[in-house]
Amino acid sequence: MRPLVSGLQAKFAIAMAIMMVVVLSLLATLLHRQSTMQAEVAELGRQAMHGMVEENLQRQGEAAVEQLAEMLANPLYYFDLEEIGSVLRSAQKAPDVSYALVYDAQGRIIHDGTDEIASYGRQMSDPLAYEAINGDKLTTQWSADVVDVSEPIMVGEQRLGGVRVGYSIASVRAHETSALAAAKQRLDALGQRHLLLVGALLAALMATCVVVVVLMQRTLVRPIRDLAAAARAIEAGNYESGRMVSHRRDELGELMRGFSTMSESIARHDRDVRRMAYTDSLTGLTNRLAFRESLDHRLMMVRGAGRHLALLFADIDDFKRVNDTLGHEAGDEVLLQFANRINESVQLLGGDDALLARFGGDEFVILIQDGDVRARATQLAENLVAELSRPLLIQDRQVFLGTSIGITLFPEDAAGASALMKNGDIAMYQAKVAGKNCYRFYSRAMDQAVERRVRMEQELRGAWERGELSLVYQPVVRLSDGKLVGAEALLRWQHPELGMVAPSVFIDVAEQSGLIEVIGPRVLRAACAAAARWGFEDDTLEKPFISVNVSPRQLRSGDLPETVAECLRETGLAPGRLHLELTETAVISDEAHASALLSTLHRAGVKVWLDDFGTGFSGLSHLRRVPVDGVKIDRSFIADMLRDPDDLALTTAIIAMAHSLGITVVAEGVEQEGQLDLLRERGCDLAQGYWLGYPVSAHELNQMAS
Repeated sequence: MRPLVSGLQAKFAIAMAIMMVVVLSLLATLLHRQSTMQAEVAELGRQAMHGMVEENLQRQGEAAVEQLAEMLANPLYYFDLEEIGSVLRSAQKAPDVSYALVYDAQGRIIHDGTDEIASYGRQMSDPLAYEAINGDKLTTQWSADVVDVSEPIMVGEQRLGGVRVGYSIASVRAHETSALAAAKQRLDALGQRHLLLVGALLAALMATCVVVVVLMQRTLVRPIRDLAAAARAIEAGNYESGRMVSHRRDELGELMRGFSTMSESIARHDRDVRRMAYTDSLTGLTNRLAFRESLDHRLMMVRGAGRHLALLFADIDDFKRVNDTLGHEAGDEVLLQFANRINESVQLLGGDDALLARFGGDEFVILIQDGDVRARATQLAENLVAELSRPLLIQDRQVFLGTSIGITLFPEDAAGASALMKNGDIAMYQAKVAGKNCYRFYSRAMDQAVERRVRMEQELRGAWERGELSLVYQPVVRLSDGKLVGAEALLRWQHPELGMVAPSVFIDVAEQSGLIEVIGPRVLRAACAAAARWGFEDDTLEKPFISVNVSPRQLRSGDLPETVAECLRETGLAPGRLHLELTETAVISDEAHASALLSTLHRAGVKVWLDDFGTGFSGLSHLRRVPVDGVKIDRSFIADMLRDPDDLALTTAIIAMAHSLGITVVAEGVEQEGQLDLLRERGCDLAQGYWLGYPVSAHELNQMAS
């Protein structure tokens, strides 16, 4: 830096010497050219002042009109003429303003600032009006008398009209002439004083040059050097070194204090940006970016040292249901309560170096580093499953969710951060597949399972269009007389390579991937179309019904009644012949939402059955609050009722209690004659199973019904 400073001082000294030579040279010609110079200066001053006045007038007008356009947007949108007039009258009080107008999008005057608004509704037709009306931005026009500044008034993308302000050029010219006259007088007086002062100034000039050189070093060069050093410190990221203290009262002192303030502001904003970049805005936890950087750093520290790490990926089960049914504010409250519970468990069981982060959505990740990480991760996962399965109080309602946790270990499972995070996701996904609200450790076999599942999901897309998916129908028999009264539609997948894929496999894939929302309505439509063709030759006899399984996703989507109505309308099937089967857990997971949808279906004449009844936790008390027409006793009770007195007693109790509520009882999975006899003795209404009939095609069932 010092060579630059020395160069600045040398250049300044040379400039001072040249200035002295020039001054002495000019002194010889100054006297006889004084009058000419005064004339030239006066003319240049007039031109400069003229340009400056025009520029200042235009700038002042544009600034004022921009402010007016902003102030008038709301009053014009609400057509508040009183407020518009108040704003215009304030604008008209400004110096040199000839007029101020507000007009609509067609150029009709809305307000002219007067109390009577005599020109209201009048079309603006002056020469400058066209550009003002059609201009799409701030427009300045000049005429012989006025400077017209206009700007459209917008609300969003809608143009409401515009505002025009005219400034008198004559008034401005008068100010300009007056200023020029005063300047000429001062110039003449200056010329006379100049002759007297030149001699004295020449004497003082030499002494002044010496003083200036000395002062320049102390007051200019040194502060510039300090500013340059501070700038380099800020460039290097050392914001503290950029702070400077100056007690000077001049502009350079203000510059140094401003530079110091700027450094403090940059440091503060840097801290804020880092906090925002590395912190989750909702929960205040570490976010994905900060967690990844910390994970990379810790892996670098422990790699080769024989130490271990564990990552726990925790995902809230059925979180989407909260957002869909209670709203996103409730979802945020769920996330906050989950974050607090997880944080408490991590502080209790995770160790001093544990790190908790939210990766976005409903996914939380925990890093454990202390001690036996496998044992500590297991203990923490068990605690989280227990704590997060406890009900949450959201908007005065109890919400039951739970969490699925995947655990991966370093270095057993992977040596890099990306692979570890991928493995944690896979393990968490397997926990969800295993039934949710549990935890799973990563294993290499999971990769193959995920690949198979992904492949199955890809092949399931379009399977309906390729004709691989089809429906079969299992007969439902009335036990009192053994008559066929209906059938349950069952989906089958005949894969060209894998053969017949078990429904328990591909239905779960469709449910998890969301494909069920596409396949479900097609199944419903096809089943209704088939049932519409069934019937007896005698039209007086009861035609068989069709029962169709409905996915929990279809129930949560909220458009199930519309889909059912559309299917019935297209196929012509009577609503009373359609029975929808929903699982017990799907209904009780959000009883209020399910009850509203089922009530709509019930009013339309469609019947609703609860499938797999007895396997959930609701009990028959929920049947009083949810409008259902029938319950299907789960096949696990029917299978063991001949040898397990408890299953027989439970089946008997379900039949009796359902009948007391006027609800039909269906037994599924009847495969033995003894089961059928016991069910008939206990008054069960309907039954289905291999003993009564295997699933058949729609044509075969139609022949059975005939």
